[in-house]
Amino acid sequence: RLVPELPKFDDEDLKSYGDEEEEFALSPPAALMSVLATQELLLENILECIPVGEFAVIQPLSDEFCLVLGYLLTWKLTLAFFESASSQLRVLYSQYLRRTKSLNKLLYHLFRLMPENPVFSGPTSEVSNKDTKTFFTEELHLDVK
Repeated sequence: RLVPELPKFDDEDLKSYGDEEEEFALSPPAALMSVLATQELLLENILECIPVGEFAVIQPLSDEFCLVLGYLLTWKLTLAFFESASSQLRVLYSQYLRRTKSLNKLLYHLFRLMPENPVFSGPTSEVSNKDTKTFFTEELHLDVK
């Protein structure tokens, strides 16, 4: 709930970045970025032997699964932060992500984590048996038990 409120604090400092010739970058919250940097290193160690285009099989509830889930949830927080920022702040934040190559790393990781065939095997709504159900066509219900 707090992440969307954080860009308000950077709005006050935005005026000092205005008329300079050099491109400035503004870091999203340092705590979030330090967690993301740590998780990027851990995920790179897990996925280092898998080239882009092939996919990693991560067993549910394993240590690797927890690390991947934490990484993706950290990106979800980062994107929520971006969504609530003004367009001027988004430019500065994106410059930071470009310099740290965090977005490139996210894409490399996603392309190694996506399954080759994202067929959905869980309970689904009533659809014709002829239609193939995938994670992209079915609504996913995530209930924590």
